[in-house]
This record gives sequence, C-alpha cells and structure tokens, in this order.
Amino acid sequence: MSTSGRVATRIGTLELANPVMTASGCGGTGRELAPFFDLSRLGAFVTTSVMAQARAGRPTPRVAETPSGLLTAMGLPGPGIETFLEHELPWLLEQDVPIIVSVAGNSVEEYADIARRLRGVPGVAAIEVNVACPNVADRGLMFGRHPGAAASVVRAVRTHSRPGLPVLAKLAPDVTDIVTIALACVDAGADGLTLINTLEGMAIDPETLRPALTGVSGGLSGPAVRPVAVRCVYQVHAALPGTPIIGVGGVASGLDALEFVLAGASAVAVGTALFHDPSAPARVLRELEEALAARRVADLADAVGLAHKPAGYVPPQVRPEPPAPEPSEAGEVKERLP
Repeated sequence: MSTSGRVATRIGTLELANPVMTASGCGGTGRELAPFFDLSRLGAFVTTSVMAQARAGRPTPRVAETPSGLLTAMGLPGPGIETFLEHELPWLLEQDVPIIVSVAGNSVEEYADIARRLRGVPGVAAIEVNVACPNVADRGLMFGRHPGAAASVVRAVRTHSRPGLPVLAKLAPDVTDIVTIALACVDAGADGLTLINTLEGMAIDPETLRPALTGVSGGLSGPAVRPVAVRCVYQVHAALPGTPIIGVGGVASGLDALEFVLAGASAVAVGTALFHDPSAPARVLRELEEALAARRVADLADAVGLAHKPAGYVPPQVRPEPPAPEPSEAGEVKERLP
C-alpha cells in the first residue's frame, strides 16, 4: 500500500489508497501473484469473472502471442459462485486489499442471481459487471454491444446488490459508439465504468494454415490496444465527467497509467503485463508516483482529466517551481530565504 496520500483515489463511495489494481482474469485467484509482491500494496484486486456455474473454458489452444499483444479465447473458465464464495474469497479477504468481484452471465437472470449471492457477503468492496458476454436469450449477441441490453444487466445487478455497494460496468470497445453505451449503463445505476475490455481479433498459424485459436477469434490485449483504450476513456470522461473510470488496456508502466489518468481515469488496472512481470502493479505504482512528483502534481485527483483542459491550464494543486538561487554581493550563489 502506498505511504503517500498523493495517489489516493475514489471510485464512487469506494476509497482506495492508490489507483493501481489488477485487471479481471489476469491475476488468477490472487495466490499466483502473492509470491511476487504484497497484495495489500494494490489499490484493489479484481477477480476473474465469476459465473453461476463452474466452467472449464474453451479447449486449447486458447492463447496466441502477437507482435504487440496477446490473443486469448479462454471462455471464462472458473469454479462458479459457490466454490468462489467457499474457497477463493475467504483467502482474498485475508490479504488486506479491497476486493472487486467481477461477475458474468449468459442471461440477465444469471447476473441477478450472482448479485443476490454476493449481497450478504462481508468484505466485497465493489462489483464489476462484465457485459462482454453472449446473451443466450438474444441469438448469442454480446450484452455490451447494445445500450438496452447492457443497461438491463447493470440494472439487475444494481437492484439485487447490497445497497450502497459500488457497481461498475466493464465495457467492450468493439461498438459503434461507446459513449452511448456508457450513458445507458450509468442511467441504469452504474456508479463507475471500466474501460476497456479486449478488442476482438484473430491470428492464423502459418504452419498449420488454420486459425491459431480453437475459438477462431479471441480478445486482443496488451500494448496494441492502449491507444484505443485511452481514446475510449477520453470520450467517456468528456461526456460523463462526474463518473469514475478505471482505465484498462496495455498498462505496463507509470507513464502508461498517467496517460489514462490524464484522459479521465481515476484508477488503472494492470492485465497482460502480469504474464511476463507478475510484480508489475507495484512497479507501475512507484513509477506513477515518480511521474506525478516530476510534474509537481500534488494529488492524483488534480491530474484526472487534465488532457481535457485548455492549453496553458495549470491545476491549482500543482506545486510551484522551487525559487531560483540569487547571487550574493561576493558573487557566490546563496539560497533565497523564505
């Protein structure tokens, strides 16, 4: 956990000591990351998307590397809500880190049922609603690609969640207008937004001459998607400046995190970088603090959305340049006294 108040942030009513968290599906159960850094140093830990029933996921191969990112078609493998509550969540709650539970489902009713199961569970800091799931009641079309469908899921989770518990909507970028979907989710009760989920892509293996993934297409993550994610954060913040945003997509350094903050994010999540650097969140946080200090920004909140301000704008909390030394009568340089 950061020792500096400079990077404290808020996502709705959720107060975080710092803005760096894990991205859903990339931190495993948390046990995989614990040997590399103290999880309590995270602003929050975001779980893998939990569904009503256990799922094995898609058959292999379901991961393929690209020159600038990672393609995955995992199929949301997981133990299901009952096993999660019995075995995974108790361990996470012992790690002294806010827990954001990601939830997913194939119908509005499934989302609502999981929200009900979490309602009486102490220690859950927020629910992240993964709307990038196929709606089995609507020809398998993704909830997140339709404002009405996305809103119906968020409304169901909001209705059946514990009163006051922050509900976040995680949106996919493969849409005509992400702002319209963001507005629909906020109108339906979302307290914040997570931007973005993966971009749909595919790769073909030149040896087999066939798609590299069993599922043909998959979700592209990593550095390649960061410009898309920053654009989405910027657009949604411009339309909803009062709505907290968690920026996700290719965050691998403190400067990456700062870029999201300047676009309008109040927090960031580290995902693909964890696969080659499991201690990345601690490093990203340290680098972000250094970046803020180098730019004389006193508090993270003063940098949120700064890229939207007119050229020449200086936030009120930016510390002034230190006074320049002045020469003495003897020609020596002396410090200017306060």
